[in-house]
Amino acid sequence: MEIDQLKTFVAGAAFGGFRRAAEVLFISQPAVSARIKALEHSLGVALFERGRERLVLSAAGRALRPQAEQLLHAVAAARQAVQETRGAAAGTLHIAAALSICTYLLPDVLKRFKAAHAKVTITVRAGHSKEVLEMVLRGEAEIGLARSLHHPLIETESLGDDPLILVAHRAHVPTRARRARLEEMADWPLVFFDRGSSDWTLSHGLFRRAGLVPNVVLEVETIEAAKRMVERGLGLAFLPRLAVARDIRSKRFIAIEVANAEPLSRSLDVIHSRHRPRSAEAQTFLRTLRATVTQVAGPGGRTPRRRR
Repeated sequence: MEIDQLKTFVAGAAFGGFRRAAEVLFISQPAVSARIKALEHSLGVALFERGRERLVLSAAGRALRPQAEQLLHAVAAARQAVQETRGAAAGTLHIAAALSICTYLLPDVLKRFKAAHAKVTITVRAGHSKEVLEMVLRGEAEIGLARSLHHPLIETESLGDDPLILVAHRAHVPTRARRARLEEMADWPLVFFDRGSSDWTLSHGLFRRAGLVPNVVLEVETIEAAKRMVERGLGLAFLPRLAVARDIRSKRFIAIEVANAEPLSRSLDVIHSRHRPRSAEAQTFLRTLRATVTQVAGPGGRTPRRRR
């Protein structure tokens, strides 16, 4: 048995088919089939059976799956033990992060990290959450920072909530109550950002589910652009708490609660591959990240928890 064969088997079992396994492993579907066939040949049994709508594990496949996952974890632990002998004196750390996290969280984290680990070389690539996931799966980034990500080949740790909050500049607040119904908000001048993104979908979905059409006066590309429009009094915007926590604490922005709808909640997640070791640099960075995130994002986050 080879490591790549076991990794491919676990992916096929998780997704119930070779096509999706090929996509997440970034190899061709024939390559997936070849690896599974070679693994079945070495074991002398069939590991999958054709179900009505998807491949299902055979009895032998069901017996192998937990053992295969345990083997992959053991391999990752062995690699990590070797990595740790290198120390963090002159390593390299590759990070992928959602753009807003790059802008509003990473500078504080990296300032603290570099103060203690000046010799570590760090590269940061930005993208949407899906792009962050893909970079981690391809091995282009060791650590990913994004929102509400779940995938069978990654381990996800939630650092807390980062909800979208409706904010207005303190000189242009449309209500003194700091709380309003969605019907009122739909008539206010609103600024939306990053059309097609998960943030854009969440904001529009809030009104759509209530049968309302929001009064969108501006659509811009980025969170920072939307924030600047709010500063100029051009409208209100649903912005990540991470991006406006300091503005709210300084009372430059006023947060307005939606009285008759659930908050637009999202989790702030750190992800890494389940089957690749975390370097000493990555583990040190994660400790710095956890120590920083509550201070930057403000109160209200959940206790960090790990999900698989």
